[in-house]
Amino acid sequence: MHTTESLTSYQDLLGSIPAAPESRDILDPATGEVVAAAPVHTVADLDAAVASARLAQPDWAALGHAERSAFLFKAADAVEAASEGLAELLSREQGKPLNGPNARFEVGACAAWLRATASFELEPEVLVDDEGGRAELHYRSLGVVGAIGPWNWPMMISIWQLAPSLRMGNTVVMKPSEYTPLSVLALAAVLNQALPAGVLHVVSGGRDVGETLAGHPDIDKVMFTGSTATGKAIIRSSADTVKRLTLELGGNDAGIVLPDADPAAIAEDLFWGAFINTGQTCAALKRLYVHEDIYDAVVDALAKVAAAMPMGVGLDENNVLGPLQNKAQFQIVADLVQAAKDAGARIVTGGNPQTDQPGYFYPATLVADIDNDNPLVVQEQFGPALPIIKYSSVDEAVEMANGLDVGLGASVWSADKDAALAVAARIEAGTVWINKHGAVDPRMPFGGAKQSGYGLEFGVEGLKGLGAPQVLSY
Repeated sequence: MHTTESLTSYQDLLGSIPAAPESRDILDPATGEVVAAAPVHTVADLDAAVASARLAQPDWAALGHAERSAFLFKAADAVEAASEGLAELLSREQGKPLNGPNARFEVGACAAWLRATASFELEPEVLVDDEGGRAELHYRSLGVVGAIGPWNWPMMISIWQLAPSLRMGNTVVMKPSEYTPLSVLALAAVLNQALPAGVLHVVSGGRDVGETLAGHPDIDKVMFTGSTATGKAIIRSSADTVKRLTLELGGNDAGIVLPDADPAAIAEDLFWGAFINTGQTCAALKRLYVHEDIYDAVVDALAKVAAAMPMGVGLDENNVLGPLQNKAQFQIVADLVQAAKDAGARIVTGGNPQTDQPGYFYPATLVADIDNDNPLVVQEQFGPALPIIKYSSVDEAVEMANGLDVGLGASVWSADKDAALAVAARIEAGTVWINKHGAVDPRMPFGGAKQSGYGLEFGVEGLKGLGAPQVLSY
């Protein structure tokens, strides 16, 4: 283990991040203030981290599942001990509020996912056992896993990548987003209080580091969460070394509200399905199809919920919505809402950001009476703007929901579970939720369809994806 000193406060966590010859200031997206200087690592730093991880890997793999799981349980305890400091750092760097399904929620999910991943049983599978012999399917460690994470849920998605990797006997080298490196560096410092030296590294560099990681000859698998365009680049970079890949790429999740749904009963769950993390979530509800019979009632119910959700600086305990994490994402949302306005869509609430104050705040925006081919519908907005499209028949709704080349998640909303399940079976997405959206669970495999990526995370299937299958026949 790297250290025994306590890392619990925000300042302790910042002090745990090693300096580097080059650094850059990270700004709070809510205030514009400097959070701290983040190290800017180089390709040489990446090479050193990979070499250290490869050196540590055989001993880590030799411990076996039970001992590795024990380390993950200790890591979960360390995260909980540092939870308030981690949440404050996350709020300052990413922008998300402490409360609601945001910073404290994310840190809590880190501990929960570590414990769940440590608890799964992965026994050899008996394939054949008869007079002709016996065959078993085992999963061995791969070696070194390279993980490239996003800026929207930087801590939680890092855990999604590193926890199963470590559980399966791999060591890990992580490259966080350039927007949120401090959160991942601090999280790793906390985890490394509980883990053996050398098994987990974070390299906080630029695009050159990410590109090198994707093609590095001593990295055996790459896990990536982010845009489809970047995922395609990783596929190309990994080709020469035939790396295994798990890719969780862009989504533009559809929700279908059937005519028997109760608008008032589903409104708050619909809202959080779309606006969790201020809409900056891969599997958020990003286009909502509502039957014409209850369209106006659903729009009105959502508007009432939106009006009651305070937005502001994340460290204010009253807020549950925060800023967009960066200026580029703010501009994407602003441009898409403007395109909807220009096309004659109705802005029900929001749509009027104040640009004379610090922070990338875009108000929770509901857009009604919008065509299905509008850019706000067709392109992933990744922010607090929800287009609501009217439909007449279920066949029409399913056709529109399936009309894009992505399919991460989707949802169906109805008072009739069987009717909802029948519609869900027709939707092209990796996960379809009924009367909820985006409710990921560490026990349930999660992955995308079409250009939303491939490979599964979570559960026993996620563990298998971090192992090399080997058949023993005797």
